[in-house]
Amino acid sequence: MTDPVTLWHRIAAETVLLDGFHALKHALRFGAEVPVAVTADRAATLALAGELAPDVRHALDGLLTQVPQETYASLVPRPHPTAVAALAVRPSRASHLEKLAHTPRTAPVVVLDNPRNLGNAGAVIRLAAGFGATGVVTTGTVDPWHPTVVRGGAGLHFATAVERLTVGELPPGPLFALDPEGDDLRGVTLPDDAVLAFGSERTGLSPELRARADHLLSLPMRPQVSSYNLATSVAMTLYHWSCGAIGEQAALNL
Repeated sequence: MTDPVTLWHRIAAETVLLDGFHALKHALRFGAEVPVAVTADRAATLALAGELAPDVRHALDGLLTQVPQETYASLVPRPHPTAVAALAVRPSRASHLEKLAHTPRTAPVVVLDNPRNLGNAGAVIRLAAGFGATGVVTTGTVDPWHPTVVRGGAGLHFATAVERLTVGELPPGPLFALDPEGDDLRGVTLPDDAVLAFGSERTGLSPELRARADHLLSLPMRPQVSSYNLATSVAMTLYHWSCGAIGEQAALNL
């Protein structure tokens, strides 16, 4: 049997770091392949699983290896308070592209146009997973599978399709881009196959994406308030979509 620390060093460069109990919990719930997981306190981790995630406790019991605190800390760039870390196999790009391109879609795709803040990107992926979005696409240089993004997403990358594409490679579907000059979001029904695009925290929409948009939408905002946080903007838009979807389903049930 391969020592877990040796295995860690062997595969770290080609796998996804799951930093903390919650990231590992979510990854397991959504079918991630996890070759190795370590903790500085196995009993405490299993007790936490029994309290917060009994559905994955059995899997964790067979997966976790206890290592000294110093060894655990040497394996991760920023030790998590839960003292748990794991490595997971990243889903294939081909499988994600197939999911993003598949039509008809039953939920939107979120596009982050050249995001700059890794934590924001992670928060958006967490939101998208919670709303059941088809996926999250980023353009630009930020790797959406960067360890800081995965940490911000609490391991929920495995609950949706996450890929980096160019504007020209975006999935099919009507493209709604959020822009201060757009129509009020509240007057628009967002279809299930929508592609919802949000500009960079610093510069907004790129000219390329803005030109590609089918519709420009704006969020309701009090005068003299300059902007919302990126994750807040995505949450408001996905909530608006979800309310429309619930309303349509209710009408069908009448």
